[in-house]
Amino acid sequence: MTLFTLLLVLAWERLFKLGEHWQLDHRFEFIFRRGRQTSLVKTLAIMIVWMAVIWAILRVLHGLFFGVPSLVIWVILCLLCIGAGIKRKHYRAYHKSARQGDTDACKEMAEELALIHGLPGDCTEEARLRELQNALLWINYRYYLGPLFWFVVCGPYGPVALGGYAVLRGYQTWLARHMTPLKRSQSGVDSLLHVLDWIPVRLAGAAYALLGHGEKALPAWFASLGDIHSSQYQVLTRLAQFSLARDPHMDPVQTPRAAVGLARKVTMIILVVVAVLTIYGALI
Repeated sequence: MTLFTLLLVLAWERLFKLGEHWQLDHRFEFIFRRGRQTSLVKTLAIMIVWMAVIWAILRVLHGLFFGVPSLVIWVILCLLCIGAGIKRKHYRAYHKSARQGDTDACKEMAEELALIHGLPGDCTEEARLRELQNALLWINYRYYLGPLFWFVVCGPYGPVALGGYAVLRGYQTWLARHMTPLKRSQSGVDSLLHVLDWIPVRLAGAAYALLGHGEKALPAWFASLGDIHSSQYQVLTRLAQFSLARDPHMDPVQTPRAAVGLARKVTMIILVVVAVLTIYGALI
């Protein structure tokens, strides 16, 4: 059921999901807004309560009507948690502005895409475009590869793990947009996601390393296995840049497009691996 749900959700997301309607981040804003104080306890409470609700619903529906209600809940939850509908809308707006030469709108959309880690202020155009590439690579990880990992590896509890990961991601985004860096730090959400992202980032990084310059990328990947100080963002984007370094970072249209193309290629590779392993596991 995992593979069928993933294929159905990714096809639907690609064809129809644009904007915030099917985005868990948007649906939980009224909860994130409750109270102006932030703390690790509040963050854990939001995550645990949401995971408990998902588990209770699946428990109640388990075995009813040949599993059809459970499948429907799986699909709905995946639609809410997987996919970057609103980010894709911002990406398209960025491209439109870049083609038209609208510098202000282009800068605004770039800052929106790089909301979590930000863009460097005083730097060259090449460095700014490279960081925009990194932001797009991270969006692909956060909204596709990370959720896909937790959904697959947790088996029958995949929807519960997926829901917990997605609500932390949504809370981090909301804090980055509406709160100060101090408030975000006090919430502990960055630390929780740092731990949750450790394994999936390195698995995704392996795919990027294999697509990059092997003589440089693979040693960097092996070094990342013992790296406990760098952020997961730095680990992933550093490995991805080995593939992107072949092209110059000077075109405001083609440079981000190269990053998106690479991210889609890695996503498809990982999805194929998941499909092969799932089919193999079903046959033996």
